[in-house]
Order: sequence, then structure tokens, then C-alpha cells
Amino acid sequence: MLDVVTQTTEPAAVDAAPEARRSARVHRAWFVAAVTFVTIIGAAAFRSLPGLLIDPLHEDFGWSRGTIGAAVSINLALYGLTAPFAAALMDRFGIRKVVAVALTVIALGSGLTVWMTAAWQLLLCWGLLVGLGTGSMALAFAATVTNRWFTERRGLVTGILTAASASGQLIFLPVLSWIVEKHDWRPAAVTVALAALAVVPFVWLLLRDHPADVGVKPYGSKEFVEKPPPARGAARRAVTVLSTASRTGTFWLLAGTFAICGASTNGLIQTHFVPAAHDHGMPIQAAASLLAVIGVFDVVGTIASGWFTDRFEPRRLLAVYYALRGISLLFLPMLLAPSVHPPMLFFIVFYGLDWVATVPPTVALCREQFGDDSAIVFGWVLASHQVGAALVAFLGGVARDTFGSYDMVWYASGALCAAAALMALVIRRRPVAAVAAAA
Repeated sequence: MLDVVTQTTEPAAVDAAPEARRSARVHRAWFVAAVTFVTIIGAAAFRSLPGLLIDPLHEDFGWSRGTIGAAVSINLALYGLTAPFAAALMDRFGIRKVVAVALTVIALGSGLTVWMTAAWQLLLCWGLLVGLGTGSMALAFAATVTNRWFTERRGLVTGILTAASASGQLIFLPVLSWIVEKHDWRPAAVTVALAALAVVPFVWLLLRDHPADVGVKPYGSKEFVEKPPPARGAARRAVTVLSTASRTGTFWLLAGTFAICGASTNGLIQTHFVPAAHDHGMPIQAAASLLAVIGVFDVVGTIASGWFTDRFEPRRLLAVYYALRGISLLFLPMLLAPSVHPPMLFFIVFYGLDWVATVPPTVALCREQFGDDSAIVFGWVLASHQVGAALVAFLGGVARDTFGSYDMVWYASGALCAAAALMALVIRRRPVAAVAAAA
């Protein structure tokens, strides 16, 4: 395997040349990050589907958009609420086992929707099963891998792994929208199930839980780190970490800003942009292609945000990101039209760059404030992200049923983003001595 060389007891003069050759090789941590990237892409296939199926399910079964939005809402809420427990389960059973089981549950939930005939079955498959599966594959997975395998370039790696979700959207959205428009929504659901199953062998064969499993140091570390023993009582630990973190104002500020982040991305644009554009006469495939373009620029924006996070104050980055997002949402109702025009493309590019650029600075603040528990704390912060997304996914559908348009939802979300920008600036910087003690 291409691993960095471990410390040797031989004379330095003898081993200088072999050491130089081996240290030039790619560190094993980057291979683990690559497998994690592919795994998150496979799990992200389902994240591309809800916005495409609101209108087909409404036409096929006669279910209201509020009912369909409720299924999406359950999925998004469980996606977030499962995350902190998944991070603790990874500490107890290992990353490989938890991720492999999660992908299988996603495939099961998506595949079973093909035979559903009642709304409660949509809530069970789309909401419960896929929500639990994707929750175990949430961004806490990326945070866990980053914390274990890297001591340097953490912001960059977090940005890359976060961008994997957008990459999955980029890959699957055009394909799934074509399937839905040309064939039916059922083949699209089967495609998602197969995509999740296809990633399982990569996880089982290539992913490793800890650098010590393959005898290497974490990337950037000067010392070998022993693998900690399995952490028992995963659920109790997750709740204990929440209890401790919730006593700080920083936790609630991070949770509040991230709830607004989820409301304005997964809950709003990802769920309701396609049906909102379709309301204005835009074909579903064209609207889905615009979402895919968001995915393209999301990759760029998130990786760039990781780079910025390694160099600039994360609080100020968050404030800028939320302020720009809120401004863009206020203009969206004026941009929706039957065809794609330059101002709409500008919005798509602008929103894509800001989509989940908030993740690297939020992870950095969790790490700064909460040390070794940061992955689990971020899991709880992510839970607030998904609760916000779930509320808007449901309320957005209700607003559309009630008022006949989404305009009120766009304006309200823009105002929330402005509030999030102010909240980010209130977060206090932790003293350097306290950060070192926590580490």
C-alpha cells in the first residue's frame, strides 16, 4: 500500500534516500478521503430525487404537496437527528460497518417505493428508512474521517468531502430528471437504490477506520497515534455531549445559523425550486438542469471555502455567506420564467458558490470550541440544519397549496439568512489556551 513510512530506529545516514522516496508517496489518508468522497456521492443520489417527484406523485396518486412535503420533512429531520448518534456509533463499531449498513438501508427504502400505493408508505420508505440511512451518511461522517486521518489541511478536506454531496447532485440530477420525464418516477427510484448498493463493496474493501489500522500517522502529524478502544454507550455519549455543549451560547448560535442554512438550501431550493420553476412554465428537465449547475458551482464554492477557512476568521466567513445568500433569495421571485435567461443563470452560479460553503467554517468552529467531541457536536448542529430544512420542506408545500405560489417562502427565507449573518458575528472567539487544552 502507498503509505507514509513509520519512524525507524536505523541510522539516519543509511535510510535518508529510502525515507525521501517513501515520503514523496501519497499518504494513505488521501485514499481514505477519496473513498469517503465516492461513498457520499452514492448516498447523495437520493438527495437529488425529492424535488423531481413532487409533481409526478401529485399527478399519479392525487396526494397534496403538503403530504409529499411531509415525507420529505421526515426524511430531512431524521437525516439530521441520526447524525450525532451515527458519529458515536462509528466510534463504537467502526466507520466501515456503520456506513455499509446505512447504504443498504437507503437502497431498501428507495427500492420499496416502487410498490407503494398509500401515503403512509411514502412516509415510511421515503421518510423513515431513507432518512435513517442518509442520516448515518451525513456530514458527521466527513467530520469523523477528517478528524481521525488529518491534522493538517482539515479545512480543505472538509470542503472536498462536503462537495461530494453536490457532486452527487451534479451526477444524478440530469439523469434522474430525464428518467422521470421520459419514463416514470419508479425507474428513477430504482436507480437511486442501485447507486447506493454499488458503493457498498468500495466501503467494505477500501475504507479503514483509523490510521493505526494500517500503521501510519495521521496526515500532518509528527507522532504515531494509537487507535482508541471502542467507545461503548454510543447513544449515551451522544446525549452527554449534547448536554455539555448545550450549556454554551456558542452551540445555540451555531445550531441556529445552521438551521437557517438547511432551511434555505435542502428545505427550500432543493425541494421546491423545480416545482416553483414548473409553476412558471419551465420544463422539469430544464429546472433540474439548473439545480445540477448549482451542484457544479457548489463543488467550487465549498472547496474554496475550505481553503479560506484555513486562512481567515470563520465567523466572518459565515456572516458573509449568509448575507449574500439572503440577498440572492429576495431577487429569485423576479427571475422565475418559462425559459432560462442570463439573470437566472447568474442566480444559479451565485447560489451554487454559497450552497454549503457554510460547512467548513462551521466545522472549524465546532473543532475550536469543543475539541475531541467536535464530530458529535457537529452532528447535533447538523441536526438543527435538517430540522430547519424539514420545516421549510413541509411549510413550503403548505404555502404553495394555500397561496398558489412560493413568493412568500422566498422572502421569508431571505430575511432568515440576514438574521443568520448577525448571529454568526456574535459567536465569541475561544482563547488560544483553552483551544490547546481541549485538543
